Amino acid sequence: MTINVLHLLMAFLVGMGAGIVYFGGLWWTVRQLPFVRQPALLTLGSFFVRTGISLTAFYLVSGGRWERILISLLGFIIVRGFLVHWVRPASTGVSAD
Repeated sequence: MTINVLHLLMAFLVGMGAGIVYFGGLWWTVRQLPFVRQPALLTLGSFFVRTGISLTAFYLVSGGRWERILISLLGFIIVRGFLVHWVRPASTGVSAD
């Protein structure tokens, strides 16, 4: 069994791309909710589109190898952490007490 570093790097980048699409789409969806007539339809439609794109990307990059799926998920989770940190509102310094 040979692990090809180029395939793992590609899987990592695809995972990051899937994370950007998924969590960027989620962020866009949440920002659009106040402006649409049917927010439930937008939420469900966005969920199915984002999930479908991400799962398709994971399936295509995996090539039947669990190592590639694991590396893809790592890229996906890293993007999530980065976006959560980037989008988080700044602290106001006021306590909720």
